[in-house]
Amino acid sequence: MNFDVITLFPEMFAALNYGVVGRAINNNIINLRLVNPRDYSADKNRRVDERPYGGGPGMVMMAEPLMVAIKAAKKDNPAAKAILLTPQGKLLTQKSVKSLVKNKHLILVVGRYEGIDERLLSENIDEELSIGDYVLSGGELAAMVLIDAATRLLPNVLGDEDSAIQDSFEDGLLDCPHYTRPENFNGQKVPDVLLSGNHKKISKWRLQQKLGRTFLRRPDLLEKRKLTVSEQSLLTEFLSEQ
Repeated sequence: MNFDVITLFPEMFAALNYGVVGRAINNNIINLRLVNPRDYSADKNRRVDERPYGGGPGMVMMAEPLMVAIKAAKKDNPAAKAILLTPQGKLLTQKSVKSLVKNKHLILVVGRYEGIDERLLSENIDEELSIGDYVLSGGELAAMVLIDAATRLLPNVLGDEDSAIQDSFEDGLLDCPHYTRPENFNGQKVPDVLLSGNHKKISKWRLQQKLGRTFLRRPDLLEKRKLTVSEQSLLTEFLSEQ
């Protein structure tokens, strides 16, 4: 999978050279290309921002350098999808990430300053995405979040293919609690069921914990997910034990 990132600060993406994404880059599972829009500026000083029409604080990124950079990224693959990371975009979810990885080539446009000239969007941006209802200094971190989330879903990236399936949000629920050695830590013991060796009971316990944890911490997720009769029974039992 190919990622082109159009950003004024390509050096920030060195953080992706570590962990899961770093291994995916080294194993040629993903290809990450960083593009500075200053390289496509017609200005002799490589300027890419200007004062906003109508006045107001800050600067606005100009449409032309970004447009030329996007077209250059699409030169080898006109079907590449251009995504703008912006607070005005739709919320990035696990469901939307799964849809994005169906594309072989994503172009991530990263904003800075007060924003981007609106005229870039209509003909050059296919989708606008946000990672949350808060403001960042730029879209670099949001782009890295998207790349990390998408890379995890690609074949041969994770050591165990079941890891992605068991992640939070994959089935619309938060993840269950996890434990490792020692069995007793500061007086807190590992739940007996996890030591039983009974995989059917363990699977049932984990699902019940996921349902209960989601109900307590993110009830909004359960509102979007229709529970089966057995799931509702597990949740009711969980709540009665609290």
